Amino acid sequence: MRENDMLEKDEIFSKVLRAGRRTYFFDVRATKADDYYITITESKKFTEEDGSFHFKKHKIYLYKEDFAAFTDILEEMTAYVLNHKGEEVISERHQKDFKREYQQETAEEETKTTSEKSFTDIDFDDI
Repeated sequence: MRENDMLEKDEIFSKVLRAGRRTYFFDVRATKADDYYITITESKKFTEEDGSFHFKKHKIYLYKEDFAAFTDILEEMTAYVLNHKGEEVISERHQKDFKREYQQETAEEETKTTSEKSFTDIDFDDI
């Protein structure tokens, strides 16, 4: 049997999640004993200065005996993040004007601080 035929036999069910320059592959695969497990692969695209690109991949193998604990912890972690930071994405890479907005807010705060200092530093003997 060819290697491609083996790969096709191994993959039972698949889903893909594209997220910017990252892609997540969720695959149900079969062991030699014909039991099922899940692989989760993160593929990240990197572009070189010359325009060429390459992918880095990281893979997790998840077996049935770990499903319940994995699901519990994943739900707990995602709930924690959403409860503490909300669903809005706050990142320079996801928000084009992040630096400009941050610099503007910082400049406004400095202006307030400077004007407050000037006001409070007035010496009435100078009047």
